[in-house]
Amino acid sequence: MKFKFSLKYFVSTILIFLIEVLIATKLKDIFFVRAYLGDVIVVILIYNFIKSFFEIKNNQKLILGVFIFSCLVEFAQYFNIAEKLGFQPGSLMYIVIGNSFSWIDILCYAAGCLLLSVFVKITEQKKIIQ
Repeated sequence: MKFKFSLKYFVSTILIFLIEVLIATKLKDIFFVRAYLGDVIVVILIYNFIKSFFEIKNNQKLILGVFIFSCLVEFAQYFNIAEKLGFQPGSLMYIVIGNSFSWIDILCYAAGCLLLSVFVKITEQKKIIQ
């Protein structure tokens, strides 16, 4: 893994982040979108953020790492880590870290990683064919 800025991934990171903000602020009343779709998309956001700054050859390992990281954050929520770090309810970091553990969130992260993995494999195969 080496540092290499990618404008393509950086722009996609910003777009996905804006979608996440839209989900959290304007679509929060649509239960399915807020409760599930945001968690599916967040792993794609993390993947794109990392790819914005690092050239990583093995994308499948990166996706697995993103999934593990997401699960660790989710398990940290079980132990109320945001409160223990001193973040106030409603603050940006409190919202980013989260405050309630859910197995369904982990399933959503897995679904997002699975979709991302399929997309990456298809993209990589297209590059080989060309």
